[in-house]
Amino acid sequence: MSFPPLTRRRAARLFTDDTGAATAEYAIATMAAVAFAGLLVVIMRSDEVRGILTDLVRRALTVA
Repeated sequence: MSFPPLTRRRAARLFTDDTGAATAEYAIATMAAVAFAGLLVVIMRSDEVRGILTDLVRRALTVA
């Protein structure tokens, strides 16, 4: 298979084309959000964190 020669005009068209870039950015951001959510789930399942949050809510709701 032979490719056509890479001229300045053709290179500019190839390397400045942003088709699909937004979709890729959304996909990466979505994967990062899912990973972060998974990390939060793991942290929130620990008894120590659950106790800290429960104590925080109790103190916030207690009338002093």
